[in-house]
Amino acid sequence: MSIFQKKPSVQKPLPSTAVAACDASNGFRFSPASMGREIYPLLREQVPLIDACIQKIIRLTGGFKAIADDPAFQPDLDEFSEEVRVGLSGRGLNAFLDCWLDSLLTYGSALGEAIVSENARGIAGIYVAPMKRVDIKCEGGARRYLINGPGDTVTLPDSESLLFSALNPTADEPFGVPLLKGLPALSSVLLGIYRSIGANFERVGNVRYAVTYKPSHDLGEQAFTRERAEQIAREWSKGMADARSGEVRDFVAVGDVSIKAIGADNQVLDTEIPVRQILEQLISKLGIPPFLLGLNWSTSERMSKQQADILTSELEYYRRLVAPAIKEICRRHLRLLGGDGGVTVEWQDIDLQDETEAALARLRNAQAKKLEIENTKEEQKVG
Repeated sequence: MSIFQKKPSVQKPLPSTAVAACDASNGFRFSPASMGREIYPLLREQVPLIDACIQKIIRLTGGFKAIADDPAFQPDLDEFSEEVRVGLSGRGLNAFLDCWLDSLLTYGSALGEAIVSENARGIAGIYVAPMKRVDIKCEGGARRYLINGPGDTVTLPDSESLLFSALNPTADEPFGVPLLKGLPALSSVLLGIYRSIGANFERVGNVRYAVTYKPSHDLGEQAFTRERAEQIAREWSKGMADARSGEVRDFVAVGDVSIKAIGADNQVLDTEIPVRQILEQLISKLGIPPFLLGLNWSTSERMSKQQADILTSELEYYRRLVAPAIKEICRRHLRLLGGDGGVTVEWQDIDLQDETEAALARLRNAQAKKLEIENTKEEQKVG
């Protein structure tokens, strides 16, 4: 049964959430409000490249298989890995991994709860908490978990069913540091450039005109200056309205009439270099090679061995980070089934090399092996 319950005094149900145990000393507190409770999700929404990088990391981390130390419990563990409920719509431990990594990268922490079935025969489901509603506070060694609901805050005690992971914890921030930390400032500049580009193209694509009528010194013309100006304005407005509907209409005027496009003489700034510089900073922080995001900044579109090694090391770090949570879930499930809880996690191999290059490598290895066999046979004949 989940420890997260609705409060009877609140009309709207509090959002289900989980919090994490902490072993910090006096005075530590984690509050997503100070670390981007609303900024980081909004950043992913407004800068698609950031969201794409996080999604790439989650997918490249790859799948895994949980192996029970006792082979008798392996079928139960396989079924649990594929069928366990995750949140409202997810199924399987791979779905849990996706949600867990998404929270880790966005908020710097991931929190959840393994919910035991009513008959205590295994774990019925896994809940991953929305970190933007969780505060963690430690005072005098006592841990308090503050759940921010609509119009109310609930304090929950510690529980063995709770799960917690922290990304890059430091002495000042022991509950994790978001991967997106430091990006809001750069992203605000990038969004400002994009807004300026949009405004410039709006000006160029939707041209505004200045129509100027200068009456001559003729007394007869000057007497009807106002009427002629109003007539010119009406005809010009009618012609522009017809043009918007796709009808071509000529404008004919008598007298000294000049027409100029407003702002047409202003030069549109070249934004390619500043935008690329900012994107380079963003990508260097997120750790994804540019061409994986569709950015062709060099003549070569293949990943070099150095890039592959660096990205592989990053993915291995994320695997080490989430593996304890996966093991803990599987251990609890096996213990509830009567097992000893021994579990190991086997990850799929990370293969970032080009498929063509991999196929050529296999071909060369096969050819080399064939030559070795032929040489061995020739030596045996000679001998």
